[in-house]
Amino acid sequence: MARWLEPVTLTGEHVCLRPLTRDDADALRAAVQDGELWQLWFTSIPAPDKVEAYIDSALRMQIEQGALPFVITERDSGKVIGCTRYFAVDAVNQRLEIGYTWYAASYQRGPYNTEAKLLLLRHAFERLHCIAVEFRTHWHNTRSRAAIARLGAKQDGILRSHQKGPDGILRDTVVFSIIASEWPAVRENLRFRLLRG
Repeated sequence: MARWLEPVTLTGEHVCLRPLTRDDADALRAAVQDGELWQLWFTSIPAPDKVEAYIDSALRMQIEQGALPFVITERDSGKVIGCTRYFAVDAVNQRLEIGYTWYAASYQRGPYNTEAKLLLLRHAFERLHCIAVEFRTHWHNTRSRAAIARLGAKQDGILRSHQKGPDGILRDTVVFSIIASEWPAVRENLRFRLLRG
């Protein structure tokens, strides 16, 4: 019997999201070095020497929990510019989360994240028939919170002292979601933002 969430490649005008493999290690290492992303204490972006472990963890999550990790590539060049993931997959209730998203610093502006989220959300709502798609981020990651809100997601609340970070610091997690009835307006907003550049 097929699983609800199967590996898929999602392609737009600017980006292509394809399933993550171990062969992506060198390209992901180059991407994290663009901006020294691992130094952001409130994110889970791997240091260059931890990329293989990051990939192994993502692939283990895929096998054990039904997650689907993607590499994000610039469509025309094929260059790996970041990562994202479907996870917290609940096939019975037709819900999932989009997260573990990061981009090389030189790709954090422009159409890349907007189009990637449009592709992921379209697949979730129009192919998987999700009831809701959730996003979570660290309270201190103000940039991520603003980006999620710009997508059209609504803030559901804050989970106080939700998780312990690798440094032992407790994380307050901000929870956002988009529900199926909101998808048409969110889709049009994302398309409009892409057209406006």
